[in-house]
Amino acid sequence: MSDSAPVCCQCGRPVSPDEVAITKKLINRGTASYFCIPCLAAYFHVGTGVIEERIAYFRAMGCTLFSASKENMDQQ
Repeated sequence: MSDSAPVCCQCGRPVSPDEVAITKKLINRGTASYFCIPCLAAYFHVGTGVIEERIAYFRAMGCTLFSASKENMDQQ
């Protein structure tokens, strides 16, 4: 397996852990292809704010895909 950071399967930019998690949550938990927030929003024909709200919602609900809190990620 490659040590390189995952990239968006649409635009090729590096994706964050939240983007990996929301792709897994909304597309398929077993996927190895990820979307950045703008590309995921385009895929679902919604604004980026909708995706960001879903990330916050799933994190607040305790979804294990979003295991690290945003505060902990900011400190790393």
